Parts: sequence; C-alpha cells; structure tokens
Amino acid sequence: MDLSESARAVFAVLAAAGTATRPQLAAGAGLSKPTVSAAVAELEAVGLAAHSGTASGATGRSAAVYRLGPASGAVLAVDLGPAETRVHGCALDGTPLAQGTGSRTEAADTVRKALGALPANAPLRAVVVAVGDVTVRDPQGTGERPATAKAGPVFDAMTVALPPGVPVHLENNVNCAALAELHEGAARGRGTFGYLRIGVGIGLGIVVGGQVLRGANGAAGEVARLPFPWDESREPRHEALEEHIGVRSLLRRTADAWQDADGPCPDTAERLFALADEGHATAGAVVGRHAVDIGRLAAAVAAVLDPGLIVLGGAVGSNPQLQSGVRAELARLSWPCEVVSSALGDSGTVVGATRLAVARGIQTVTGAVEVRH
Repeated sequence: MDLSESARAVFAVLAAAGTATRPQLAAGAGLSKPTVSAAVAELEAVGLAAHSGTASGATGRSAAVYRLGPASGAVLAVDLGPAETRVHGCALDGTPLAQGTGSRTEAADTVRKALGALPANAPLRAVVVAVGDVTVRDPQGTGERPATAKAGPVFDAMTVALPPGVPVHLENNVNCAALAELHEGAARGRGTFGYLRIGVGIGLGIVVGGQVLRGANGAAGEVARLPFPWDESREPRHEALEEHIGVRSLLRRTADAWQDADGPCPDTAERLFALADEGHATAGAVVGRHAVDIGRLAAAVAAVLDPGLIVLGGAVGSNPQLQSGVRAELARLSWPCEVVSSALGDSGTVVGATRLAVARGIQTVTGAVEVRH
C-alpha cells in the first residue's frame, strides 16, 4: 500500500494501541503533532483510520480519539494440530472476529467457516499457519511449506480454502506456543526460557532475549532428533526419543504395567492421569516414571541452553502431576532451573499464531521490512 512514512508509523502505533488521540500517536511514533495530523488525515482518506469519539484531558479540553478503519482488514491464525484444527480471526488491533475448531481432517472446512464469519468489508491481510514441522522454501518458489510429510497433505488441503493472493506464513507450532507463553502465559517477564512440549510428539521452543531462536535451518528445538537410545550396545534410531516419550509409548508402557487387579486399563493419557490423581498405585508409578524421562530430556535442554526456566506444555506435559518428578530428576542431573506448567494449555499455539498474524498483517499494510518475535 502506497502510504507516506509517517502514515505507516502512525498506523503501526494505532494498531498496537487499539484507540489513541493525536498526542498519544505523536508520542508513540516520535513525530510532531502537525505531522501526525497529516498522517491521520491520510489514513482516514483510505479507510485505515476512523474517528472514534472524544476524550477529556486533565485540563478539561477534549481530544479526538481514533481507531483502525474498516479498510485495515483482518488476519487469520490456523493451528494444524495433530488431532484438532483451531482457527482464530481478528482485526489488526487484536480484536477477535471469528474462531472455529474442527478435526484435523476438517481443516479446510474449519478455515472456510472462520473466513465466512469475518466482516465482509475487511480485506484479509495475512494468514499464519502453525504446523508440527520444520518449514522450508518451496523449490518452485511458491512460498514456504512443511519440510516432511507430517503436515504436508493437511496443509495443502487447507490452503485451497484460502483466498488467492493472501500472504501465508508458516511457523512451527511449538515456537508459536513459546511466543504465547512469553507474552501471555507462564513466562511473562522472562526473556530467556525453554518451552518443552510433550504430547503426541515432543518439541522445544527456545526464547533468548525475548526472541524465538529458529536456527540455521529453522530447526532449533527439534529435540525429537536427539540421539536415542544412547547406549554402546544399541544404535540410535531416527526420532526414537520422540517415539519413547510421546503419548503412544506412554500408553503402551501403561498397558505393559497394568495388572488384572488394577481394573480397566486406561486408553487415554487423560484417564491415566485421572487415575494417578485418585491415588491408583500402578497409574501413579507409570506417571512417575514418565516424569523421570521428561526430567532427563529437560536436563539435556538445561545442559545446552541454561535457560533458567522450562515451561512444560502439550497435552501431556502441561499436567501438573509431572512437575515434581521433572524437577527432581532435573535437579539430580543438572544445575538449578525452574520448572512450571503451561498457563495456556492447548490454546497456546493458536494464541501465538494470532500474535504473529497480527504482526504480519500490520507489516502488509505498512510495508515494514521485518517482523521480529
């Protein structure tokens, strides 16, 4: 969009604030009041800003209040989870506009329904899709896509539902969740930490100095690739650590440990943890052993990163029953590192993706060179 530099700066400040007066916009953008007045007029002329009433100051004088205009548009965040697809749509000031949930196979329909709920006059500025994979540049130059077959087919089916020409940005789902914990969850106020997700798979989001660390190949935190087992009599297998710590192996170990006298064997992690919470001895032992395994992975993370804080997330990892066991094993093997459970649970990924989508949407309007998170 062809906007003056001052109009772009004022738009970014207005989007971050939601509503603001001209003096507030001037202070936020570092511009003079006459320059801000001209920039606001420019934004109003193209529908990117609108008058939103007046506010009275301490001196009794009133000032015009502005908000984003209808032409500023909307963004969409999509979490292509292993079992469920979550979609959030919002304005560029973060105001929620639409949301939807469906199974993984219903991703395209879930996206279509959310798009249909957006205001008809709000152009879609950007889409951020969180995938459980590393992303790579498509060799044909058509944009980014998942690096392996983990999310590729579902991603391809979902993109069919999107309007043509809208920028689509991919981000690793664990990185999105880490970003959400940084700004809205258990890691607020902590510029450096690790977000360790344990669920169907495993993953690590690394935040250093308030920024998500992605690595040279975009694969920083892919702890599933750590060598395992590490034993002189056995060869490490591809992603064997994820296989060992993921929920499927947890349930297999539960079945192996279960006795006839224990009653019906739990077939979900939720049921296993519920039984452990009720004092069931075998369930408690299995959960305790799983906490030790996670604690050893946390010790590897602490040895390499020394993050000071590890947030446990994911469908399994966020369960508070794991905390004490993880803390104990980590303390036995490594130096002090705080361990807490996720404050956002399963919603963290789409929350983080929404933050990224808003930043990308603002970038689309202002033509900013870079969006850093």
